[in-house]
Amino acid sequence: MPQTIGWDDTEEIGIRLAEKYPETDPLTVRFTDLHKFVIELEGFTGDPKASNEGKLEAIQMAWHEEHQDENE
Repeated sequence: MPQTIGWDDTEEIGIRLAEKYPETDPLTVRFTDLHKFVIELEGFTGDPKASNEGKLEAIQMAWHEEHQDENE
């Protein structure tokens, strides 16, 4: 597990979000809340202003995949 992560570490962010919010369905999370969840992750060092819809969507899909794997 990398010590620090940024916006382009979508798979790692997805894993960490699935671990931190195991009961949350990622597809129900608004991008404003997802942004907050990501920047609050331990080890996140990315610029909060550097996110965009494409990055948040990629993170949401990575989280969704991890969430599905854990709930099978």
